[in-house]
Amino acid sequence: MNAFTRWFRGLGTRFADTIDIPLLVALLAVMTVSLMVLHSAGNSSMGLVFAQGARFAAGLGALFVFAQVPPARLRIWTPWLFAATLGLLLLVPLIGTGQSARSWIHLGVFYIQPSELLKLTVPMMVAWYLHREQLPPGWKTLAVCAVIIGIPSALIVIQPAFGTGVLVGASGVFVIFLAGLAWWRIGLLAGLASAVAPLVWFFVLHDFQRARIFNFLDPEHDPQGSGWNIIQSKIAVGSGGLLGKGWEHSTQAHLNFLPEHTTDFIFAVLSEEFGWVGVCTLLALYLFIVGRCLWIAANARETYARLLAGALAMTFFVYVMVNGGMVSGLLPVVGVPMPLLSYGGTSAVSLLAGFGIVMSVYAHRRFMGT
Repeated sequence: MNAFTRWFRGLGTRFADTIDIPLLVALLAVMTVSLMVLHSAGNSSMGLVFAQGARFAAGLGALFVFAQVPPARLRIWTPWLFAATLGLLLLVPLIGTGQSARSWIHLGVFYIQPSELLKLTVPMMVAWYLHREQLPPGWKTLAVCAVIIGIPSALIVIQPAFGTGVLVGASGVFVIFLAGLAWWRIGLLAGLASAVAPLVWFFVLHDFQRARIFNFLDPEHDPQGSGWNIIQSKIAVGSGGLLGKGWEHSTQAHLNFLPEHTTDFIFAVLSEEFGWVGVCTLLALYLFIVGRCLWIAANARETYARLLAGALAMTFFVYVMVNGGMVSGLLPVVGVPMPLLSYGGTSAVSLLAGFGIVMSVYAHRRFMGT
């Protein structure tokens, strides 16, 4: 047996031992749907499909790498990973690029969006801190967690990317919730958030962000202007009917009525082409992914691994619900892509890396200490 054969067999053994096959199959199914819809939404552009396929390949590579890392070792790396992504975020105001928000950094060969990476490293850092503390968390512990979550979230809101900042904050809050936060504390904090909401409206939100909320409440007041996006999206969703118009037959996308039809509004293209059946199939895949991750989290023996895997699952679920609600007119329009369906690189790679961490939790669940 030559060295290459031994290496290949060893790679196969590591793959079988560390990769959760049911979760991987569901993820591959979603990515396949994404490439199909992108081909249609991009007017049969194979360049778009190949570009996203390359991003998925990079993400699957990150998934495999993170799946090999024991959670105990990843816990040691967490502060450094958090510091690195926070450092990238601090560079955005200096060298960042973008249209409505300066969220991207050009690295010469490709662009990177630090806020997407923080959707992964913020819950990692909160779980790292809570692993060392007595649970359920008290006020002192919550104050430290608030600083860990608040600094990157505030920096993202300043870009301005309010929706992304809120979701990054939510990813950290889910870790605290899973740590057993008392319900009376949750109620008190929710009341405090409600009291602060008017200040956020007047002093944090920009005019275009307030306009999005007004458009959500009454999109018909400016149908040719600010209400155009949501009106066209709802037309696409409603016109799909039960079985849809068929693959590559989205009139809203092909006639350029629907804006951002390869990114934020790609779910509307899927709804128009594959109808209610296609939507339910995709949502069933998403539900399976979330349920599988929560099951893995429930079987983890280490606090860090349990909190992190559970928070990643809940965050993924929120992304799906926010984008689905936005596209169907049930929520205001925010810059949140449909996970693993919308065109985008940093988002896909960071999401798949997160699922690699979940698979690591599954693979090492028998060997963790309490």
